[in-house]
Amino acid sequence: MNLSDFREDYRRGDLDRAALNASPFTQFEQWFREAIGASSQSRWRKIGIALYHLWSAIRNHRPADMNAMTLATVDADGKPSTRTVLLKSVDARGFIFFTNYDSRKGRELARNPHAALTFFWSALERQVCVAGTVTKLPVTESEAYFKSRPRGSQIGAWASNQSEIVQNRGILENKWRELEQKFSNEVPLPPNWGGFILNPERIEFWQGRPSRLHDRFCYYRQSDGSWKIERLSP
Repeated sequence: MNLSDFREDYRRGDLDRAALNASPFTQFEQWFREAIGASSQSRWRKIGIALYHLWSAIRNHRPADMNAMTLATVDADGKPSTRTVLLKSVDARGFIFFTNYDSRKGRELARNPHAALTFFWSALERQVCVAGTVTKLPVTESEAYFKSRPRGSQIGAWASNQSEIVQNRGILENKWRELEQKFSNEVPLPPNWGGFILNPERIEFWQGRPSRLHDRFCYYRQSDGSWKIERLSP
């Protein structure tokens, strides 16, 4: 399969140093709002996003989760692995997501707390890359989020030994039904389930530009907690 002709010249925006917020978290929140269509830099961009979503709806394609991100971890031998997870919150501590702590990513993060995230918003031709260290979210916060999940998802967190081999789907569904009866009222937080916070040391904002001369700016955390911003060659 030859994919050499799959090319696109990016022309939907630009990124200038003067337009960047001093805080990468604020900059990220601005881009995220634009990605979900809450705001945009121009009327034409907003129209373009609306047409993109309309075309997806006509083709019965649900727009991708804008909070989807690729999480990269490494195992004890330094071998990398990636998967898509959902961002659930961003605050001064970093980027927050939830998972089974006994899953492959949970075990890898326990051994090596260094990880990276990538967001890609194709409609805006934008990418955000984040790298830093990961710690567990306090249990009280994990429990508060768990209680906000749909009941089916709560039971699913108990039913699935994430990343372990299961012989067939029937076994998984039977376990889910057993747990549904067991937890007839409130579903408690599983002891091996909760949140992670990725505290960034580096955040890069990438905007596609024509002729592959993309705009790239990287925020580097300094020892005093401030951020240094550098333009990177595309």
